[in-house]
Amino acid sequence: MDHHQQHHHHHQYDGGENDYMQQEDDWDRDMLLDPAWEKQQRKTFTAWCNSHLRKAGTQIENIEEDFRDGLKLMLLLEVISGERLAKPERGKMRVHKISNVNKALDFIASKGVKLVSIGAEEIVDGNAKMTLGMIWTIILRFAIQDISVEETSAKEGLLLWCQRKTAPYKNVNIQNFHISWKDGLGFCALIHRHRPELIDYGKLRKDDPMTNLNTAFDVAEKYLDIPKMLDAEDIVSTLRPDEKAIMTYVSCYYHAFSGKQKAETAANRICKVLAVNQENEQLMEDYEKLASDLLEWIRRTIPWLENRVPENTMQAMQQKLEDFRDYRRLHKPPKVQEKCQLEINFNTLQTKLRLSNRPAFMPSEGKMVSDISNAWGGLEGAEKGYEEWLLNEIRRLERLDHLAEKFRQKAAIHEAWTDGKEEMLQEKDYETASLSEIKALLKKHEAFESDLAAHQDRVEQIAAIAQELNELEYYDSPSVNARCQRICDQWDSLGVLTQKRSEALQRTEKLLETIDQLYLEFAKRAAPFNNWMEGAMEDLQDTFIVHTIEEIQGLSTAHEQFKATLPEADKERQAILGIHNEIAKIVQTYHVNMAGTNPYTTINPQEINAKWDKVRQLVPQRDQALIEEHARQQNNERLRRQFANQANVIGPWIQTKMEEIGRISIEMHGTLEDQLTHLRQYEKSIVNYKPKIDQLEGDHQLIQEALIFDNKHTNYTMEHIRVGWEQLLTTIARTINEIENQILTRDAKGISQDQMNEFRASFNHFDRKRTGMMDAEDFRACLISMGYNMGEAEFSRIMSIVDPNRLGLVTFQAFIDFMSRETADTDTADQVMASFKVLAGDKNYILADELRRELPPDQAEYCIARMTPYTGPDAVPGALDYMSFSTALYGESDL
Repeated sequence: MDHHQQHHHHHQYDGGENDYMQQEDDWDRDMLLDPAWEKQQRKTFTAWCNSHLRKAGTQIENIEEDFRDGLKLMLLLEVISGERLAKPERGKMRVHKISNVNKALDFIASKGVKLVSIGAEEIVDGNAKMTLGMIWTIILRFAIQDISVEETSAKEGLLLWCQRKTAPYKNVNIQNFHISWKDGLGFCALIHRHRPELIDYGKLRKDDPMTNLNTAFDVAEKYLDIPKMLDAEDIVSTLRPDEKAIMTYVSCYYHAFSGKQKAETAANRICKVLAVNQENEQLMEDYEKLASDLLEWIRRTIPWLENRVPENTMQAMQQKLEDFRDYRRLHKPPKVQEKCQLEINFNTLQTKLRLSNRPAFMPSEGKMVSDISNAWGGLEGAEKGYEEWLLNEIRRLERLDHLAEKFRQKAAIHEAWTDGKEEMLQEKDYETASLSEIKALLKKHEAFESDLAAHQDRVEQIAAIAQELNELEYYDSPSVNARCQRICDQWDSLGVLTQKRSEALQRTEKLLETIDQLYLEFAKRAAPFNNWMEGAMEDLQDTFIVHTIEEIQGLSTAHEQFKATLPEADKERQAILGIHNEIAKIVQTYHVNMAGTNPYTTINPQEINAKWDKVRQLVPQRDQALIEEHARQQNNERLRRQFANQANVIGPWIQTKMEEIGRISIEMHGTLEDQLTHLRQYEKSIVNYKPKIDQLEGDHQLIQEALIFDNKHTNYTMEHIRVGWEQLLTTIARTINEIENQILTRDAKGISQDQMNEFRASFNHFDRKRTGMMDAEDFRACLISMGYNMGEAEFSRIMSIVDPNRLGLVTFQAFIDFMSRETADTDTADQVMASFKVLAGDKNYILADELRRELPPDQAEYCIARMTPYTGPDAVPGALDYMSFSTALYGESDL
């Protein structure tokens, strides 16, 4: 079956309540082209339409032609539905026809039928398949759909009706709407079942379907007003007759016979109705009475169940539970029975009323089943809550007793523990504690804090129990709450006090640690500073001994440098005292206990200040001492210079004079007498120089008194000058003496001036070192030059004469003596001895008296004193040895 997309309407036909259409539709589309079926449908559907249209005084001849303008279609629908359709359009134009057909299709659709692929245009165009499909839809909806047999309806209902009605006929077995009807016995059985007088069923034979079919068709047309819709030949000759045709025809039998049955039962109905009415009225009265009683009982009972005022004792609550148990076991079950009965009666009554087609029973105001249900619901609600409430109350009271006891117990334990804790936490013991004690207190406090934390649980438990007692509405809650509040407040207070004490301890520890640090710093800095001050004091008082300006300037410079370090030192002192003041300030500000003195040092600020003052005092004293010493050194310097200035003149003067004297004696200007005169003038000038020496001695005394030990301004010491002066005096005297001796020698020996000069020239020549003396070698050379020829022994003998003191030196005087002895006639020891022999009267000895008689007294005494007693064989008492004396005079034994 092709679909035409351009239709205005596409009435879709679906399942829904008409599921039975589904499989047939599908099958339909495939088989509709079968010409045998199409022929059967055309005949049956036309006859069916006419059986209705005749009621409106019209007919159709050709099914696909006569419905094309939609007018007869609308008329057919009005006849079979008993309803008016919309006014048809009378125009002959295609658009009018389509409009009318659409009105018909819309009406079918409005009856809950969904038209599948049936469009108005195909009907208007005379499409046979479409038209047959549409008519089948109408037959289904209006002739078959409303059939209802024992819960089944439509096609199944019709099939079930056929099976029930033909059940007694053994040769009939209706299973479907095609081949089950081919032998015609089904149709005959249906007629015979309802109108046995119309057919002699026993004569019919299964193997004569044509007779059977025609019999049924004829009887139906003649007696039942069912037109012939089927053709016996078509049915027999078709392998499978058209289902729709047969269903359409059989539905006419159903409508004919079921209508017939209704009339027969009408009379019985009236009798039944009256009986039912009387019974119903009695039931209504019973219902009203029962309902009133039940409602009244519910109304009385609910307030009792709703009374939820709790008792304070278990006893009273258990009594209530007992009463409730009686109510549930004894009083309520009969009422349950009554309520159940009431509902049963009401339902029975309503069913009867419905079955007897009476209006439903409306109980009087407030006695509806729903009212009773609501009231009963209220009762059960109250009751349900009631038992629960009773049990909860009993449980609550039991729990309350238990909780209250638990609360008292825990509270008592807690109060015992907290007793005295606040006082302990408020102790000010840390104010007088040392650092180590504070650390111990902190440890102890930490232990207390963990202890406190451990008790937190119990406080929470106490609060939780109190909270639960409140929630469970404990009758003595106020006193419980008060006690709990006290515990909580005290707990908070303990927490605050613990925190405060903790802070105080930590603060004190910090302060004491700070003080300790400061003490340590004080000690670290005070010690070196103290040492420095002690060193400074020692240095400032240190005695000094200086001999020069440079040395005192060195000391002054050092002292000035020391003074320059004083501000820095004072800063350090201030800093050290500052540390101490900081400690004092902390102590004063925070009222910390100063645990004794600084543990790190014995030095205290007083001591530092005392020493500092002493240093300050010593500085000016040292200044003074240095100034004085400086003055002294300047004075000493002045003395040195004064001494040096003279010494530097006197020293050279002495030197010069010494040299000049030496020259005079050596150079031999003029005669010995001239030289002597010259020397005496020198002697005089030297003697005149003496005051200068004395003045120098005076200055030297001052220097010594000033303890001056050195003088860099001169190389001459006083001792040098003294020695020089003494040498000068000695030299001048000795030189004068030498000249005098030379004059003596000259005169004694009769040496001429020229000879003298020659001696001097020889001496000077051989005095190679110009010392005014000849050494042994010079002397030997001199002798050789003069013609002496001598061996070592001879020279030694001569040396012993000229150098009797063994100095290894020969003076000019000794040289002259030697030379003059060699040349001139001189006195000898023998001559002296001979002279004494004369005085002694030729004896070998001499007596003292002889000496005193012959010689001047002093010379006589000289001899007496020096002569040794004579020991010869001719000796007499008082004899003196003049021989050895004479020898001794010349210092030699025998020449």
